[in-house]
Amino acid sequence: MNRTAVIDRKTTETHITIRLDLDGRGEQTIATGMPFLDHMLAQVARHGHFDLSVEATGDLAVDFHHTVEDLGIALGEAVSQALGDKAGIVRYGAARVPMDDALASVVVDLSGRPFLVFQAPQLKGGRVGDFDLDLVREFFQGLTNHLRANLHVQVEYGQNLHHMAEAIFKALGRALDRATGLDPRLSGVVPSTKGSLA
Repeated sequence: MNRTAVIDRKTTETHITIRLDLDGRGEQTIATGMPFLDHMLAQVARHGHFDLSVEATGDLAVDFHHTVEDLGIALGEAVSQALGDKAGIVRYGAARVPMDDALASVVVDLSGRPFLVFQAPQLKGGRVGDFDLDLVREFFQGLTNHLRANLHVQVEYGQNLHHMAEAIFKALGRALDRATGLDPRLSGVVPSTKGSLA
């Protein structure tokens, strides 16, 4: 089964190309113009065991917002495209990841219904270098809407902002790895009593 996707998203504000292989080895090549976000997306790929290539240009001189949001949108579209009709997948995934002082959890249901719960008040108004951490939620909102998933994100505690954000992205990778995984008991079967996860 070929569970790959290529997304080329172009607007007047951004141009994003994503290549994704859900059944990869965690290899990544990421260039968004935002080094901190490059580092975060690399965590998703590495800990989700996805092969991920991301090339993004955007109006970063105006603000990082458009590019961050559109990256979430494009990644959501890529995962959704790679999953196809979702037959045989586990569907649910959860991960709780520590990073030194910080602990974060991500729980996902690839239900076809977008809903985001984002509980990370510690990040509000924070910055890592020139990256506004309020944009982490914007990334997850775009991802949720276009992956069409229930996504629950929580920073349970922490002191270092970088550690808290990184724990979130690592947990996302591990939760998605679980949810997108194939269950041999469900070969050809969509994991829903409705018969569809659209």
